[in-house]
Amino acid sequence: MFENLDLLPPDPILGLLAAYGEDPNPGKVDLGIGVYKDEKGDTPIMAAVKKAQEMYLAKETTKTYVGPAGDERFNAAIGELLFGKDHAVIKDARLATIQTPGGCGAVRMAAEFIKRSNPEVTVWVSNPTWANHMPLLGDSGLRIEEYPYYDYQAHCIRFEEMVSTLKGAGSDAVVLLHGCCHNPCGADLNRDQWQVISEMAVTQGFLPVVDIAYQGLGDGIAEDAFGTRLLADTVPELIVASSCSKNFGLYRERTGSVNLIMRNTKQLRASQSQMLSVTRGVYSMPPAHGASIVECILNDTELSKLWAIELSQMCDRINDLRRLLVRKLRAKGTNADFSFIEAEKGMFSFLGISPEQVHRLKNEFSIYMLDSSRINVAGINHSNIDYLVDSLHQVF
Repeated sequence: MFENLDLLPPDPILGLLAAYGEDPNPGKVDLGIGVYKDEKGDTPIMAAVKKAQEMYLAKETTKTYVGPAGDERFNAAIGELLFGKDHAVIKDARLATIQTPGGCGAVRMAAEFIKRSNPEVTVWVSNPTWANHMPLLGDSGLRIEEYPYYDYQAHCIRFEEMVSTLKGAGSDAVVLLHGCCHNPCGADLNRDQWQVISEMAVTQGFLPVVDIAYQGLGDGIAEDAFGTRLLADTVPELIVASSCSKNFGLYRERTGSVNLIMRNTKQLRASQSQMLSVTRGVYSMPPAHGASIVECILNDTELSKLWAIELSQMCDRINDLRRLLVRKLRAKGTNADFSFIEAEKGMFSFLGISPEQVHRLKNEFSIYMLDSSRINVAGINHSNIDYLVDSLHQVF
């Protein structure tokens, strides 16, 4: 049965991680893998998570299934985190939140739900977008098209081209948007641009799907949800995929949610039943542990305060590193303008260097990043930033 299967090439990010692990250079720098790192280069467990975990384990009495929709307390808390406690979609019973195995599970369940609703639909994704969007959406059988988004030369959003392209999308199209901290480029829509897109969605009738995996790591919890909340204010139908991997540090717990906003309660009930049928046929029930931790944090006043402080510190650290990197590169006199890095948000940015320069950084200096020159800014720290700057200067 399996003798005709071909060996696939390794995943670029996982292959880079393996190469980094095998590198004996004590000064090596990992800017590839997309996880938050602290000043020591570790990905720690947040203090709020540790305390919530202890609280949950102390009161846990069963390991029975949580049900296809997941933990209802988690779902309610995530809905409030994404849209705000007093948002109309919550008050008007137009929102259904379903727990999923991570943000990947949320995107894939959204794709399967859309496929069931309209098999002929086209999903428009940004160029560039997170690499895993393609298999998550495409393997469900959906047709994918790209809209212009990032200008690699000018290091800014190609907004006019984006709008022009999306004007050609039909009323049954789906447009995937990054809620904040765009992966991989770090260039986010501003508030005026979000307004334009929301008005286009209403006028043309396309369905926005927001993938928000980094809420709180750009400008703040509420600030990073601006576009998502604006769409919820504006459009009759909306799907939001969210992840707790980055902002709660629950990478291995695979904790996320898919959020459905519909025109009215009747349509919502039907849509929720279809979505639960989709999840039942794919993984049946979501894992419980990570969602229980998040629920404990968001529903406990002291823990939620502690979590918000920790998340703000992570956000500030990333933004400070952006400013510091730009300042040091400018002081070094490097023959390139990196000021755009300071204006971008979240964990990722393109350095804007060639694949040849990327390979030199890896082979000569043990600095690891994707061939696209996408870096994880959180992989920089005060111990390695001067070495990084010196190395970058030498490849120019």
